[in-house]
Amino acid sequence: MTVATELYEIPLLRAGLPARSAEQARLCGVDGTPLATVHLAPPLLARLTVAQARTGPERTPDAEVLRRAGELFATATLNGLSPAAYCELQARVAGVPVTVARHSLQDVAKTFAGVGARVLAERPAGLGGDIAPGEISAVWARRGDVLAVIAPSNNPGTHTQWLTALACGYRLVVRPGTRDPFTPARMIAALLEAGVAPHYLSLLPGSHATADALVEAADLSLVFGGDAAEQRYGQDRRVVLRGPGRSKLLHTGPVTEQTLDVICASVGYDAGMRCTNATAVFTEGDPAVLAEALADRLARLTAAPPQSPAAEVPVLPLAEALALRAHLASRQDGAVDVTAARYPDGPVADLGDGSAGLRPAVLLCDRSDHPGARIELSFPCVWVLPWQRAEGFGPLRDTLALTILGDEPDLALAALRERSIRKVLLGPLPTYSAGDVSPHDGYLSHELMEARGFGTAPFDPPQPR
Repeated sequence: MTVATELYEIPLLRAGLPARSAEQARLCGVDGTPLATVHLAPPLLARLTVAQARTGPERTPDAEVLRRAGELFATATLNGLSPAAYCELQARVAGVPVTVARHSLQDVAKTFAGVGARVLAERPAGLGGDIAPGEISAVWARRGDVLAVIAPSNNPGTHTQWLTALACGYRLVVRPGTRDPFTPARMIAALLEAGVAPHYLSLLPGSHATADALVEAADLSLVFGGDAAEQRYGQDRRVVLRGPGRSKLLHTGPVTEQTLDVICASVGYDAGMRCTNATAVFTEGDPAVLAEALADRLARLTAAPPQSPAAEVPVLPLAEALALRAHLASRQDGAVDVTAARYPDGPVADLGDGSAGLRPAVLLCDRSDHPGARIELSFPCVWVLPWQRAEGFGPLRDTLALTILGDEPDLALAALRERSIRKVLLGPLPTYSAGDVSPHDGYLSHELMEARGFGTAPFDPPQPR
């Protein structure tokens, strides 16, 4: 299908109501085609919207409302876009293969349906129940009323994380990523249609100054970003950071077809743009042999326009794609790009329309402390490094998801004792694997809620005279 040539318009949403702005931005596809006009919120309006969100009665949506919203997200025409039109528009602007948006429709719907059960599973035992008169116990209470969300553009599914906050009773003010305002706008439209109170939901596209104003005005903030976000907000205790994943695999067994399947899936799933995509593989074996085998497979991923069902890698404007690969080359620090020989016309696939696909990179390193293990880029890029047991988990620190490929439960338990490794998977499980209520980077609700003591005196009814 083809999106209409008339520019799609994304207004501001203040307490659920659309609003126009004098400041607007033209949003183009990765091929340079103008596709949308986005209304932008200045910092002052951001502060006023947070203040407006605080008004209105408590109306935390229940599980059925959220389930219905997920169903609408996946199936309904919202904001004038059918599911198919939304997927194509999101793909063309964000440069993410349209297949990612299409399966995200169902992924998001599933997350909506399960958020009620998830919040119950996350709540510590003994908190949140009714407290009888005369009893002093504990309740689970919010740390604030308004949560600002500084969102990314890398994957539609990322936005499901802030659903937990809504289920906990927070009013949300979302500043979307520059390349994907479509997903949060669609989610909010589905939530409003399902019956969420309008003052619980606002959408404010804007600049870094707008993001700063939201972080300053809100009670708490959920901020997605890389090292720059860490430097900008890392000292603010009211900010919950969701930064680079730097997810990894530790390979200790033989190199089998299954081994390669799991590693390649971990690197390339969803075009390599998830925080749980693997960016480093440590191996007890010969890293050169493993790197060559991975390059043989990953180099086959197809570069095509993002709206094509064949697309398997991210697409950027040609100049941006060339700059990103030049940036990678500048940080190789002696590592060898073993995919280079497999790309006769270079690592950037010029698609002939002003855009380019980012072909996968496999970098072979000669030491476990190579700085490449901490580099995360927005396409399938993996560093292969040697590892010895005597080194322990020092080289694997600061990892969101770690898969250990080998039948070694003791090693997995040792990895759990390294606090900077946030999830450990043992066996042939890709790094993005997750359970319905498993933590992502800890439980978000544990950042948003806290246990407080509460009690009442016994009720002593008046005696008749």
